[in-house]
Amino acid sequence: MTPPRGRRVAVGTLALGAATLLAIAAPLSAAAHVSLEQNTARPGTFTTLTFRVPNESADGASTTKLTLTLPTGKSLLSSVSFVPVPGWTADLVTSKLATPITNGDDTITEAVTQVVWTADPGSEYGPGSLGIFTLFVGPVPDVGQLKLPVDQGYGDGTVVSWSGSTSADHPAPVLYVDDEPVVDHDADSAPAASVTAPTTEPTQQPDALARVLGGTGLLLGAVALVIALVGRSAKNPHAAKRVG
Repeated sequence: MTPPRGRRVAVGTLALGAATLLAIAAPLSAAAHVSLEQNTARPGTFTTLTFRVPNESADGASTTKLTLTLPTGKSLLSSVSFVPVPGWTADLVTSKLATPITNGDDTITEAVTQVVWTADPGSEYGPGSLGIFTLFVGPVPDVGQLKLPVDQGYGDGTVVSWSGSTSADHPAPVLYVDDEPVVDHDADSAPAASVTAPTTEPTQQPDALARVLGGTGLLLGAVALVIALVGRSAKNPHAAKRVG
């Protein structure tokens, strides 16, 4: 039997609402990229670098490895230490400098040039999850900005290089020192689920995706109520005509 017209309209509205939810959520998730929780620092200070690394695999692959390349030369960070992440191994890669750097009475001939995080078996994280990786570095050099490229490795062998400019599809995280920071709109749209917890409390930031999903959820709830009322009315169409 063909359902009443009002019920068909309500069902169609629900389907449209669900399609709208998917259309909104997908671009926001895809826009998220590797970013710093706090992207400014003052020259001469020691600072915490907290990298937010969303999994953006379209094939369901898990993030298994991260390789951060640190600047050298005048932008050298001579002291680097990491905050342990449960289930992940961190290695500090030290290299000899092509040109030694004199810092007061000290001459620096080698320094940490890369930090490599590798997931232990079972600690990889998949799509919809966000990894948090933290370093403590310094002293911050007196430069405009520090570009901090990150290579994100996946379990299927794919490697995404976050090393481009701020306008690129895969921009590198940037620490702004003397330069005015560029507003990072996409950083707030990273997935909300987190599989690794930092030992220090991260800065609270609004989550655009959570706000959109919450608002759309309220809309779909209202549509579901309409369907229930229409269905109830359809089951007893003569109820309003009864005479006592």
